[in-house]
Amino acid sequence: MKSKFFTTSLLASALFLGLGMAPVLAQGTNTPALDRAQQAISARIQQGMASGHITPSEARELLRRDREIDMRESRFKANGTATPQERQQLRADVDRLGNEVERMMANRDYVQPPGNPAGTTPGIDNRQLNVSARIDEGIRSGRITQREARRLQNRERTIARHEAAFKRDGVVTPQERRQLRDELARLNADVDRLMRNNRSN
Repeated sequence: MKSKFFTTSLLASALFLGLGMAPVLAQGTNTPALDRAQQAISARIQQGMASGHITPSEARELLRRDREIDMRESRFKANGTATPQERQQLRADVDRLGNEVERMMANRDYVQPPGNPAGTTPGIDNRQLNVSARIDEGIRSGRITQREARRLQNRERTIARHEAAFKRDGVVTPQERRQLRDELARLNADVDRLMRNNRSN
């Protein structure tokens, strides 16, 4: 898995979006406790990616939810004030997101143990990234439901655990590579099938 690449990409995206939102938020009321909580959640998401507890696909979804909270906050502040009810809603949203991140971090079935040799299966890693991007595209377009996405992401996690297990002895055999390719091909076929659905949110 290319965690460093994704961590850098996600941080850059979050920074870009954060800079884009800054002028809007600066004009509104001050919510330092919420801002600190969101910063802590973003840091935990990055930790989760680095440790393998959170997949790239899951991280993108968590960061999307974080941006939605930011946008809701900016709407509440547009008139120069955020009511107690609006602040309470924002706190509840941030708490739910934080709890979801912590639930993932507590998952013992992590993707890739720290120190695991990286880059030994670049072709497989690239296929995993492509499948992950297709799942994200399906969620955004409404062709993949949240329930279907969770099942697909669980299968992503299983394949990544197999890869990590195969790498533990420092060698990924041809048979192990074939198994990973077959698992990814089946997952990709299911993603393609769902993407052909004519559903929208």
